[in-house]
Amino acid sequence: MKNENRLVINGGKPIRDTYLPYGRQWIDEADIEAVVNVLKGDFLTTGPVISRFEQQIANYVGSKYAAAFSSGTAALHAACFAAGISEGDEVITTPMTFAASANCILYQGGKPVFADIDPFTYNIDPTAIESLITEKTKCIIPVDFTGQPADLDAIRQIADKYNLTIIEDAAHALGAVCKGRKIGSISDMTMFSFHPVKNITTGEGGVITTNNQALYEKLIQFRTHGITRDPKQLVHNHGPWYYEMHFLGYNYRMTDIQAALGLSQLRKIDGFIKKRKHLAALYDEAFRDMKEVVLPFQKQDCNSSWHLYIIRLKLDLLKESRKEIFEALQEENIGINVHYIPVYYHPFYQKLDYQKGLCPNAEKLYEEIITLPLFPLMTEADIQDVIEAVKKVITHYSAEGKA
Repeated sequence: MKNENRLVINGGKPIRDTYLPYGRQWIDEADIEAVVNVLKGDFLTTGPVISRFEQQIANYVGSKYAAAFSSGTAALHAACFAAGISEGDEVITTPMTFAASANCILYQGGKPVFADIDPFTYNIDPTAIESLITEKTKCIIPVDFTGQPADLDAIRQIADKYNLTIIEDAAHALGAVCKGRKIGSISDMTMFSFHPVKNITTGEGGVITTNNQALYEKLIQFRTHGITRDPKQLVHNHGPWYYEMHFLGYNYRMTDIQAALGLSQLRKIDGFIKKRKHLAALYDEAFRDMKEVVLPFQKQDCNSSWHLYIIRLKLDLLKESRKEIFEALQEENIGINVHYIPVYYHPFYQKLDYQKGLCPNAEKLYEEIITLPLFPLMTEADIQDVIEAVKKVITHYSAEGKA
């Protein structure tokens, strides 16, 4: 698209005077006070606030255990270790996700196997999963894309049939519900991320929830170099100071500073999700009659946590590609994004002999999607700015009457 065309759209002035990001954290005085109280206390890390945060997360999602980590990626790595993934194992996951969902498999020497997505929900397709299972398959890592739960019942049936472990990447889905069950209480292990754009934040951070005590014990030992002080697990015991390293773990511990912020944020999670749902409904209403746009599909038996709001462009009804429309919206000071580049498109994965064409539905989706701003701090005026900008740009590039 030529620059002069952009000027015609903008009329010399963007819809917004200031830039609106696609996501942003909500930090209030209660959050700041919680962090300051830890800074004034005795423990900055490996203290009592972490266990309180873990317990509250477990209580919220309805799991028996929760293990906190320094990041969502660290949590996924720990889950792969706890599941016993090792050299030569295959793990099936989706390409429509952040790279961490597949990288965690590589960290353990396993091989990511990418299954295509359902063209309506954009989540991993259970039928595609089963077609890829081999004698080397160890686990399935479904991703609750945008906050909408994957088809966990179908995935559980497959996992039970082939004796596989489910590690659910629910980085987007804290607070989501499927068939009356909170995400975090269903899979063998579930990961939540607390990056600043997620539904709550600890700055950086993540957690694994599980109902399996043996997995939980592996997780908490893995995050501390593989070290234990538990007298029942020690090979030797030299005294009350003694500890042992039983395997090669990592320093993946969350700090009390992060946990204090997380505890404060968790008290607001239901309000955050309520606001996200309200804003998403305003988008739905505004774009419902736009023939050039496909709205997010929502399953009737699940409630999304609405981490992301993604529209899909019907490019056959538009004069320009997604790139030009993306750039035009940016010029309106709307901070859109694209979630995600298929993982195997990245040069690193191409070097591992993954080829384009593996997952046609995911690849087509990638060419057509745009993520619109959605976060609790947004006002209805912000939402109206986004709506106005999208309608302005799409209307300008609509190929009305095009066959």
